[in-house]
Amino acid sequence: MVYSTMAFVFPGQGSQTVGMLADLAGEFNEVLDTFNEASSAVGYDLWQLVQNGPAEELDKTIHTQPALLAASYAVWRILQSESLVIPSMLAGHSLGEYTALVCANSLAFFDAVQLVAARGKYMQEAVAPGVGAMAALIGLDESAVTEICKQAAPSRDEVLSPANFNSIGQIVIAGHKSAVERAVMLAKDQGAKLAVMIPVSVPSHCSLMHPAALRLAELLSTLSLQVPRIPVINNVDVKQYESVDAIRDGLVRQLYSPVRWVETIQYFLQSGITQIVECGPGKVLTGLCKRINKNLTLITGADSANIHALLKPENERSA
Repeated sequence: MVYSTMAFVFPGQGSQTVGMLADLAGEFNEVLDTFNEASSAVGYDLWQLVQNGPAEELDKTIHTQPALLAASYAVWRILQSESLVIPSMLAGHSLGEYTALVCANSLAFFDAVQLVAARGKYMQEAVAPGVGAMAALIGLDESAVTEICKQAAPSRDEVLSPANFNSIGQIVIAGHKSAVERAVMLAKDQGAKLAVMIPVSVPSHCSLMHPAALRLAELLSTLSLQVPRIPVINNVDVKQYESVDAIRDGLVRQLYSPVRWVETIQYFLQSGITQIVECGPGKVLTGLCKRINKNLTLITGADSANIHALLKPENERSA
């Protein structure tokens, strides 16, 4: 059954933790089944890594991306197994957009796991370790952050730009490490509530990712894609994907373009969405959505009690 006022969102990097989904794996076969398929795709035991770490290996982008895709898709499969809970729209934050496309039957899961593993490899190899960085700036508006980026990287030899518009007053920036560090100091001087470096291995969603995007485009051209059966709102243009060519183009540009998450949630609201399920581990997107609009009903999907509540008939859930 399609729930017209419900949207599902899928998390990106940063939501991974060692031991994630362990409780659900003991209750739902879909978890291990999904990770077994993912392990076949990447050629190593992904569930073993997710459950036992070490964290520094799980946090490497080449491992994080297939792990989060598998975790989120496992939650989706649980929700489809006993009672079809089909939202009217989907969106994913960065990597999460790939999960959304899998759930919309646009991209085969096996292909997607290999694709995001390659994406992680391309991203890691695009920028040498220690060259790039990201930082979160909280309490400043978009115009202030844009100006800070210009001041912190006045030379064309350095890259610095907004990378994620995560919630009202929370913007992530990315670029050369030295420029990011200067921007953090400038943001503090200009009254930011918080300005802090983010421990990531690659500077995502900035022009330093152009080399990775070229390699991703080549790989995407070899894969079979379908138009999504559930509307997927993309990160780059905040529009529904309506063709296979648009999907390929959007995923390539996403690597070096900012994630427009605030506008995505506002698009949901304008489309009549009142309930959002975070379909995957953690609560990162739930927190962001709450700060964007406090009137939304928000559900974290990787929680056994919430899953059982969603699996109930609609009339029982709303009673």
